[in-house]
Parts: sequence; C-alpha cells; structure tokens
Amino acid sequence: MPVNCSKCETNRATVKRPKTGHAVCRECFFAVFEEEVHETITRGNLFQQGEYVAIAASGGKDSTVLAYVLKRLNERYNYGLRLVLLSIDEGITGYRDDSLESVKRNETDYGIPLKILSYNELYGWTMDKIVKEVGRKNNCTFCGVFRRQALDRGAEVLGVDKLVTGHNADDVAETVLMNVLRGDIARLQRCTNLVTDSEGLIPRCKPFKYTYEKEIVMYAYFKGLDYFSTECIYSPNAYRGHARAYLKDLEAIQPSVILDIIHSGECMKLKEDIKLPSQGVCEKCGLVSSQSICKACLLLEGLNTGVPGLGVKKSSKIKRRNPNAPTGCKGSCQSGCKT
Repeated sequence: MPVNCSKCETNRATVKRPKTGHAVCRECFFAVFEEEVHETITRGNLFQQGEYVAIAASGGKDSTVLAYVLKRLNERYNYGLRLVLLSIDEGITGYRDDSLESVKRNETDYGIPLKILSYNELYGWTMDKIVKEVGRKNNCTFCGVFRRQALDRGAEVLGVDKLVTGHNADDVAETVLMNVLRGDIARLQRCTNLVTDSEGLIPRCKPFKYTYEKEIVMYAYFKGLDYFSTECIYSPNAYRGHARAYLKDLEAIQPSVILDIIHSGECMKLKEDIKLPSQGVCEKCGLVSSQSICKACLLLEGLNTGVPGLGVKKSSKIKRRNPNAPTGCKGSCQSGCKT
C-alpha cells in the first residue's frame, strides 16, 4: 500500500532511510541529507569564512558526493569557501587509473580545480611495485600510511587551510571497533574526532561523520552522480574488512548500532596513565611524527633496502638494518652475522 512522505506528507514516499527508518519522497530525502551534513558542519564549526579547502577525492561514492554536496552547501549558505580537489594516484593498474578519470570528470562537472599527486613521484614506488615486493599480507599498511602522508603533502603544496575527507559514519564505527579489537586504547577517543588537528599539520575534517554509507549510495544513485564503484583489487585481505563485515551484521539487527558505536567511542575517557604520543618532527622528511622517524619513512626505508618488514610491525620488534652488513645478510642482523 502506498505511503505518503513522513516529512512533506504530500508526495508518495519512495525511499526508506536506513539511518532513521523514515519513509520519505526523493526530494525530501535530498533535503534532509544535505541539511544533516550542514548541521554537522555548523555544529562542529568546521570552516571559517574565506578558507581554502581541499577535498580528498578518490573518485568513489563518498568523495564524489562530498564534493557535490559541499559545493551546493557552500553556495546555499554562503560559507565563502574556495574549493579544490586533491587526488592521490597510488599506482594501481585497473583501479586507480580508472577512478581518476571519474575525478577528472567531476572537475569539469562541478567546476572545482584538481590537483593529482602520485606515490611514484613522492616515494619512487607504486602500489603495484610494492605488492610485488611485499605480497598481499601487509600491502594495505603501506598504502594507508603513504596515502595519509601524501594527502598532507598535497595539502601543503596547495597551501589550503583545511582538508576534508569522505569518511562516513560506517568508517568511523569500523575504526572504533578495530581499535577495541587491537587494544589500541590511546587512539579510541581520537578516531571519533570530527576534526583532527595535530600541531604542524593542516586540520582534517569529516563532514560525513554521522552520515550512513547506505544513504550516501542512495543519494549518489538518485542524483545520477558520476563515480567509480569498483573495490580496490588489493583490499580483500585488509583487516578492516573483518570489522566491516561484523558491523554490517550488527546493522542488519539494529540500524542505530553505527551511531551507537560512534557515541561509545566519543564517551570513552583515557586513564591517567594512558597518553597519546607527543608530536615531534621526523628526522628524515621533516613532517610531524610521534617517533624520531615517521612510519612512512620507515616503510620506505624498508622497501629501498630490501627489508620490507621494517616498520610494518612495532618498532621494538624490528631492528634497523645495518648498512655495513656483509653480502648475504638479511639486513636485520638476526642471521648470526654479528654485524
């Protein structure tokens, strides 16, 4: 039996919102979706008038919808923002090269300029080459660390005031679960922050923090937005995938579980004896790091010296390679060469 929209009470409902369960018409869905993002932006005081803001654009649904909605809200509510798309080319044949074509079309469709940086130009490696070197067990570690740093570098090159990412409510809830499962208490509170503002780094914002992934997909579909939907060919073995599958099972039982988990993460307080690492500067690249040498530089050193395990595990379990090690030494000086 047809049901009228629960918001306007006039048009026939065509959408049942996964987030609230309300039946709404298509136009009201667009309106409430955009208004909730605007509310997140205003309550979190994410932007100041006239700021230059980079949108981390991958060509996927989240970043595509973020660019589209942020442009609309910027014009509608006079945020006064200057927007730019920032894309990172990880060098994944058949995946990133295709998704970047979507980003280039977004550049034209939305009238937002685009800047692309590649792993190859930043690190001298592509993900295709890294996977050949390390296999598929820890490849997501390399990609995640390099991508985060690449976005920071790109934001610095552009000289922006803020960097916004398309992390949605599902992503945040997954991260809370992963930190709980890994016992990473120190990161539990930080992972739910709406704004990550480390000293020396350009602040990162998550306007989609409370926006469900399913609603982002619905918005993109009904708006007919141009985005790339293929999953990364190297991601099926990622640890996050297990947290995502578990979260989807919970969501099927209780849709509010996504926001409930985020709220739990927000409310967790650290014990006095648990502190976040103090921020310093990496001795090699000069970027902000909680260690003398940042994770990205450790991973890069491992790749360049033939010890790809360097930096993957905790630093206390990986010995630095001795550059004077004799031929045949594995580099970590654990093979009995005594160097």
